[in-house]
Amino acid sequence: MSVLTRDEAQTRASLLDVHHYAIDLDLTRGDETFDSRTVIRFTVRAETADTDTFVEVKPAELRTVTLDGHPLDPAALDENRLALKNLTPGEHELRVDAAMRYSRTGEGMHRFTDPADGETYVYTQLFLDDVQRVFAAFDQPDLKAVFDLTVTAPEGWTVLANGITEHTGDGHWKAATTPRISTYLVAVAAGPWHSVRTEHRGLPFGIHCRRSLAPHLDADADELLEVTRGCFDRYHEKFTEPYPFDSYDQAFVPEFNAGAMENPGLVTFRDEFVFRSAVTDTQRQTRAMVIAHEMAHMWFGDLVTLKWWDDIWLNESFAEYMGYQTTAEATRFTDTWTDFGVTRKPWGYDADQRPSTHPVAPENVEDTASALLNFDGISYAKGASALRQLVTWLGEKDFLAGINIHFERHRFANATLGDFIDSLAAATDRDVHAWADAWLRTTGVDTLTPRITGDNGDRALTVDHTGSRPHRIAVGLYDRDLTDEGRLTLRSRLDVDVPQSEPRPIGKRPALAVLNDGDLTYAKIRFDTESFQALRTGLAGLPDPLTRAVVWNALRDAVRDGDLAPTDFLDIARTHLPHERDLALVDGVLTFAGTQVADRYVTPEQRPAALATLTDLCRDLIRRTEDGDHPGLRLIAVRHRIATAAHPDTIAAWLADGTVPGGPELDPELRWRILTRLAVLGATDEAAIAAELAADPSATGQEGAARCRAALPDPEAKTRAWEAMFATDDLSNYLFTATAQGFWQPEQADLVRDYVPRYYAEAVAVAARRGPAIADAAGRWAFPAHAVDTDTLRLGRQCLDDAEPIPALRRKLTDQLDDLARALRVREAAAH
Repeated sequence: MSVLTRDEAQTRASLLDVHHYAIDLDLTRGDETFDSRTVIRFTVRAETADTDTFVEVKPAELRTVTLDGHPLDPAALDENRLALKNLTPGEHELRVDAAMRYSRTGEGMHRFTDPADGETYVYTQLFLDDVQRVFAAFDQPDLKAVFDLTVTAPEGWTVLANGITEHTGDGHWKAATTPRISTYLVAVAAGPWHSVRTEHRGLPFGIHCRRSLAPHLDADADELLEVTRGCFDRYHEKFTEPYPFDSYDQAFVPEFNAGAMENPGLVTFRDEFVFRSAVTDTQRQTRAMVIAHEMAHMWFGDLVTLKWWDDIWLNESFAEYMGYQTTAEATRFTDTWTDFGVTRKPWGYDADQRPSTHPVAPENVEDTASALLNFDGISYAKGASALRQLVTWLGEKDFLAGINIHFERHRFANATLGDFIDSLAAATDRDVHAWADAWLRTTGVDTLTPRITGDNGDRALTVDHTGSRPHRIAVGLYDRDLTDEGRLTLRSRLDVDVPQSEPRPIGKRPALAVLNDGDLTYAKIRFDTESFQALRTGLAGLPDPLTRAVVWNALRDAVRDGDLAPTDFLDIARTHLPHERDLALVDGVLTFAGTQVADRYVTPEQRPAALATLTDLCRDLIRRTEDGDHPGLRLIAVRHRIATAAHPDTIAAWLADGTVPGGPELDPELRWRILTRLAVLGATDEAAIAAELAADPSATGQEGAARCRAALPDPEAKTRAWEAMFATDDLSNYLFTATAQGFWQPEQADLVRDYVPRYYAEAVAVAARRGPAIADAAGRWAFPAHAVDTDTLRLGRQCLDDAEPIPALRRKLTDQLDDLARALRVREAAAH
């Protein structure tokens, strides 16, 4: 499929005004294809001479095409482009009749049959350039148009779309006409949905899921709608522009590649957010944040849309920042920035230190394939961190004033970074353009280190700064609690601008100085020697969870940079994590300790001791939560106890009993976790997996079974799993991921050694055949991350040099190989 270049998009936008799409979809044509008929009305600008352009469509069969009543040859379709030649100035009408393929990879029109009850559902995911898999379009974000949609669906189905839908009889549905929106934001979801509907502020609201999840959606409906209403009302307090669409539906759809998608009026979410097993409050908070994030897009992304994909950050950074901030303001989840600090921000830090890094706002994104790669930790986490620093520097009042100027200037149109900065500049006297150059056009992570000088009670603080960005931070000065050596109390919190003009007097020496206390900027921080020693005994005694998140991130960065031995990190975790009560912190630290420290950063010889440390830590947390007052904390401890089990006895007994002693009882999610770990350890077999699947024949059960089967330490099982991923194209995106997650295990390095050199060529081939979504899964989950050795690194670099992987896979391999090289450096540093 030819990708659209920036130059081509600019040329086409200079030639055309697109006014209206009439789209008719027939979903009753079978399991493989659906019919798509499109009428596009557009104008060629009068100042242009007779000109050529093209429309995009990727059909199974292109039946007929007519331009202004004259037939065009369907055979002239070149890959996904149909040339429109010798267009004269004035109005034109293009009609396209095609059969389109359903997708099994979450792209275009995805089709899913629920194994729990046999019901079928379809939904669109048209981002970034997948609209052409569903209907013909001038597919670029700055050619906005009005859309009218009709759908023919099987009897008993409900059709959802960007606007209110009406069933006109005999399976025919009509959606209300949209305002001007971009092609990638058109949405359809059809099937026998279970729906909960209500109204708020005169608008219809709905939440929808497949029928087999109905009891779980109903159980959480009040919470979901309460969060939705709270965020909706809060945005109307922040924004002067009212919600710009006629309804607000949220559909939880199966096998969704992203967390969610901001289709105006019809947000689609991955249906794991309909919780069917026990979850922690942090997971509920994450779901609330995603709801808030997608709702922010209704204004920033949908009402005002980027002109080209170099301004992805205008969508995602804004929604990420607003999602966390508004969740904290409008819902019961008030500690969202702690979760951001320990789970999202490291995503940005890691991405920004790889060869694939890019500015938050890159200046030249050449084509759509390149643009897709920039939906990463920089566009989301770093960009949101930059906006949080901007609000700290600018003040929230001026920030929101600039936002509202931006909405007023560009409503239902497109805008660039320059437009956004101009809008902010109109609301403040500060030099926002200089700020944007320093923060949005640069790459890399600054580092801040405290230096305390002077004698006795006449001390001064200097913040040493490696990097180029200005920072406004808080510095927390902490003293030891005289009544409890394990506690650190806040003496004062200083506001400091970096670079500093002069050292800051602080009086007597504090036990601990924490830079970026409150986590208001984006930078790695370090500790002076005395502060680090204080942390070793007093980390758990810091009073604020956000401060502790800053400290844990600093320790994490120190491990990754080779400045703190992985075993020392585990010792600090073992000492302090049993006393931690913030769920996001416990889960984040344990996840890093398990998946990075134990699985990659320590040597194979050190790994059993690392797992034993984590097992003991989890056992302590389980013991400390026996009173039942901390179910979320206990659930996290149980999950990680399962993941770190080096011997099967305890978790096998849990599975046999159906419960952890003292709780919780094992729900399907926990049962599949245990069975997967037992498979890795060789303590279960195909009969047990089949029995578990018979008890839980859901889609999640199918994924659990695929994961377990791939994890079995049996040569035949590995062969079957490998062939399922790479020799056939039968696996859906989710089943491919589940199989890949089970395949590579550190405990099975010898068994799978011969597959490591095979991986590169076969991943390149499957990515080329199946496209970006499978390429992402093959690069992220099927990569042999456990194989931390120079041969794996050499083979990977050779693949990048010689094999020409498609861009989505190349980016993933580049990142994976950089992480592998870092793991080797960490091991080498720890050895010395």
